Amino acid sequence: MIYRFRVILDTEEDVFRDIEIEQNDTLEQFHNVITQSFGFDGTEMASFYISDDQWSQGEEISLFDMSDSSDPVRLMNETTLIDVANENSPKLIYIYDFLNMWTFLVELAEIAEHETGREYPNVMYTHGQIPDEAPEKEFKTDDLDNFNDPEDFVDLDEYDDLGFNENWN
Repeated sequence: MIYRFRVILDTEEDVFRDIEIEQNDTLEQFHNVITQSFGFDGTEMASFYISDDQWSQGEEISLFDMSDSSDPVRLMNETTLIDVANENSPKLIYIYDFLNMWTFLVELAEIAEHETGREYPNVMYTHGQIPDEAPEKEFKTDDLDNFNDPEDFVDLDEYDDLGFNENWN
């Protein structure tokens, strides 16, 4: 079966690519198609995140294992598209270049039959040009609004209230 995805750059302008790829291809292969279709060189770190209907960022699937812990990390080259995307869970978030945070919303639009004579992966449609710089991200500050009271801040001159010995070494 063939997965048809729409990959949308998270920006105000309409910038997206429609990509066909085989359901048994890995996320690393999908990553390569996405970077090429948007004009990136593909040398930066990237991750996919499983997402829900509200585009909440879930489990990470990384290009490389950069963790220091013994917890297993899902890797793109070991994870196929059919493992993470289906009709019941069609959304992924893709982040490329963690310094610039190019963020893409990836949605499975259709599952189709393999067409004889067509090579996959296939970029079916492109719309819009990628901007010179990654779009700015707005972070929610709801939690920060609670810190307007001066009593919420720690007075660093009062060591006794910090709960540790200042001559600890």
